[in-house]
Amino acid sequence: MSEMMYWQGILRAHDEEMARDPLVFAMGEDIAVAGGTYKATQGLLAKYGEQRVMDTPISENSYTGIGVGAAMTGCRPIIEIMSVNFAWLAMDQIVNSAAKIHYMSGGRIKVPVVIRTPGGTAHQLGAQHSARMEKVFMGVSGLRVVTPSNPRDAYGLLKSAVRSDDPVVIIEHELMYNMKGEIPDEEFFTPLEGLEVVRPGRDITLFGYNISVHWAREAADFLAQHHGIDAEVIDLRSLKPLDRDGIRKSVAKTHRAVIIEEDEAPCGVGSEVMAIINEEVFFELDAAPVRVHAADVPIPYNHKLEKAAIPNASKAVQAVLKMFGK
Repeated sequence: MSEMMYWQGILRAHDEEMARDPLVFAMGEDIAVAGGTYKATQGLLAKYGEQRVMDTPISENSYTGIGVGAAMTGCRPIIEIMSVNFAWLAMDQIVNSAAKIHYMSGGRIKVPVVIRTPGGTAHQLGAQHSARMEKVFMGVSGLRVVTPSNPRDAYGLLKSAVRSDDPVVIIEHELMYNMKGEIPDEEFFTPLEGLEVVRPGRDITLFGYNISVHWAREAADFLAQHHGIDAEVIDLRSLKPLDRDGIRKSVAKTHRAVIIEEDEAPCGVGSEVMAIINEEVFFELDAAPVRVHAADVPIPYNHKLEKAAIPNASKAVQAVLKMFGK
């Protein structure tokens, strides 16, 4: 095992897959000469050259379309969109091309493209640079959507995504790139489907993904230490498709559920998880499921307002205690 930062796990996956397969290439804004805004492609230009590590113009729809077209011919492009906020500009290529071509061609044309992009609320980046777009991509048939919460999965999910014949959207989080964690020295792959039980428990399930997994773990530790509540923590990890069976099994065991997400509540990940619980394990519940989520406002630039708008571990604890009548 080696300790690596989140961005180093992504870089290692890039490097290994490009070394293995000459049809894997990377493209995006500032990924070549500068090595990426978050260093996730650092050094790849010198190693693989400008035909496989390409800086692009600030034109997301254009270079995403080039990547989709290249994937249709057999290449395996890794497209980096500098911020998920800018993915709105590439939605035509992602939604109308990448997601639909395999189906519309009767399975004859595959689109093995990977779209990597950081999102989430960082530190005072303003409303137009603080988007959480997981729920947008979840609503698009034909895409896979995954979101790593740690360096191990940042490595393993990218490896699996590159080798998948489906278009995969990987949503990272801007606050996690310098997070440290252990990654096995040998090559491995994190499945593109399924959740992970991060912390087993018996009294309540805390569902999270991406950065909210860490809020859930912090809340679970506090609840166990101060209130004797044994919380199970689930990293959803794969958002499209969601692991319905895993969700059902956990709630059937604990009989309570809180879903923690950084995004606003309407039409979100929490809504979908809650729908699965209500449809499939309703009679196992001892209390109605609860969502802990961001305020339904554009993220403010002001630091105090920004913090007030998004959830945290303390808000998760309050939701759990309220559910237990404490």
